[in-house]
Amino acid sequence: MIAVMLILGLTIFLFVSEVVRVDVAAVSIMVLLGLTSLVPGYSGLVPLEHLFDGYSSNAVISIIAVMIIGAGLDKTGIMSQLAGKILKYGGEAEGRVISIISVTAGVISSFMQNIGAAALFLPVVSRIARRGNLPISRLLMPMGFCAILGGTITMVGSSPLILLNDLIESSNSTLPGGVAPMATFSLFAVTPIGLALVVTGILYFVVLGRVVLPVVKDKPQESGSTLQYFREVYGIQGEVYEARVVADSPLVGGTISDIEEGGRDGWIVAVRNRDDIRVAPRGDTELHSGTDLAIMGRRDAVERFCLENGLELKRQTDVFTEILSATAAGIAEVVIPPDSGFIGKTLKDVSLRQRYGTTALAVFRINEVIDADLADLSLQAGDTLVLHGRWRDFALFSSSRDVALLQICPGTTLDPRSYGLPRSLFYWR
Repeated sequence: MIAVMLILGLTIFLFVSEVVRVDVAAVSIMVLLGLTSLVPGYSGLVPLEHLFDGYSSNAVISIIAVMIIGAGLDKTGIMSQLAGKILKYGGEAEGRVISIISVTAGVISSFMQNIGAAALFLPVVSRIARRGNLPISRLLMPMGFCAILGGTITMVGSSPLILLNDLIESSNSTLPGGVAPMATFSLFAVTPIGLALVVTGILYFVVLGRVVLPVVKDKPQESGSTLQYFREVYGIQGEVYEARVVADSPLVGGTISDIEEGGRDGWIVAVRNRDDIRVAPRGDTELHSGTDLAIMGRRDAVERFCLENGLELKRQTDVFTEILSATAAGIAEVVIPPDSGFIGKTLKDVSLRQRYGTTALAVFRINEVIDADLADLSLQAGDTLVLHGRWRDFALFSSSRDVALLQICPGTTLDPRSYGLPRSLFYWR
């Protein structure tokens, strides 16, 4: 009993503290239970032949299978399209998004197990939160509860209802003669009750959601002061716009380097050719008719650039919404130390795009901000580079001796460990 309580306490500690990932903690505890059989004169808390009996449970396997199916659907792009449709009709209004998510999760849950529906909908909610800059914690709870309530719409939506019919049939088989057997419930026998529960749940979260749903302390809007710092010091606008290369554009057949050499009002931070999306595209990336560009800069400057180069400026971001969201990409400052191997080299020589997957936006040197002709700028000790890229790519700088990663400007709350970065780098002014 003492050993079981100790292992249970360790399990709770690992789950709560998240010292290691939850799945790693679970497997480690299972292995630890098996290792107890190595104690001399003791057969162990769980016999080795029964150590993996948990994987014979239908519930465990069904949850694993649904998660695999959900990941597969996510990879095929179906979940991304579903998330896009929800944002299209719900916009960025939290109440409308919660309503659509809750209704969709409830309908899906009515014809499959509650846990499976919730697991299947997790990637959708994650994408919606990233695209709409909405706190995911305020979307998950309505989705989870409505998935549970949706299971009451039909007899196959939840395990207790399935078990109820089984119990009725078992009871009928044991009834004495002359007693009329009880009728089992049909598929939609509980639908009126289930619909009332789902509607009530949705109204509850829409009306009282502002009060009862968890509030994240570090909301995306709270990073505005840091973005203002980059705007005031470097003249960098944090807005990203999408444009498409049309058939008669003079850029067709050219490369990213041609645009940069010809001057630009903004920065090309991502490119999509057909289904290939590249953040911080290389200079030799070719442009074709239908190529999508992600341009960071002022609205008027981007409009002028698109007009001069025959680009179709989109009203809202679509292609790069997720990959360039605040939780996936942003701006960082790096400094060239005195012993750096980059000293005396140009930005073209160090190949920031190819080696680190980042785009140089500006260079701060003493009291001067340099944001033009950066490709041929010779670097000096003490130069501060302002870079745009994905958080996971910035992890490469943390292990480089040629630059010192100074600070990162996230647009929302991030877990630095997810990107291999020390937490001290995430700094809000």
